[in-house]
Amino acid sequence: MRHEIVSREEWLSARKALFEKERAATHALDELRAERRRLPWVRIEKVYAFQGPDGKITLGELFGERNQLAVYHFMMPPDSDHICPGCSYTMDHADAARQHFEHADLSFAAVSRAPIGRIEGVKKRMGWTFPWVSAGDGDFSYDFDVAFTREDREAGQALYNYGLTTIKRSSDMFGLSVFVKDESGAVFHSYSTYHRGTELLMGAFNWLDLTPKGRNEAGGTMSWVRLHDEYGA
Repeated sequence: MRHEIVSREEWLSARKALFEKERAATHALDELRAERRRLPWVRIEKVYAFQGPDGKITLGELFGERNQLAVYHFMMPPDSDHICPGCSYTMDHADAARQHFEHADLSFAAVSRAPIGRIEGVKKRMGWTFPWVSAGDGDFSYDFDVAFTREDREAGQALYNYGLTTIKRSSDMFGLSVFVKDESGAVFHSYSTYHRGTELLMGAFNWLDLTPKGRNEAGGTMSWVRLHDEYGA
């Protein structure tokens, strides 16, 4: 790996110039995060029910005793044995981080359309401990724009990532949705993000972004990412 080599003084001058840009970006992100928190909410009128390892559980029950809930839409359709490496990469981060954010009034759960038996098998293999439930073929995944019927895909109406992408083949996609529960027990939808928006959840990228090679995606986006038990020595 070849790179420009300079004196310490030249490096410090270049680093300070970049530092000013980093500061400006940090302040811009602070403003963006504040605007995100000010988004209006939508009241959830449907009673969404899922299948968990212990039976039926509702969206409201996934909050536990907390007032906020993050749901990761894990891309696992009911008719596939594939385990999405990207979703798995994200969940490796979530399982480590949730011991912290759950103390800040945020519960977490993953939701897939795969049967709960399939989900439990993958969860055991990967060593994950977070709640992960099955939406089956209920409305939840469709209503939050991560599942698409064959008819919609064939008609060009399977819109993903707020209409930026039209899904033609995949029945399921990935994303994150955030919900809030008020004092009365009413549930509201406050935020959803898809596609590159989920990079917010991938802490390893931030480490790699500090290095000269960056994300090292020579073979394409996330080309090196594997299930964590499939990496070689």
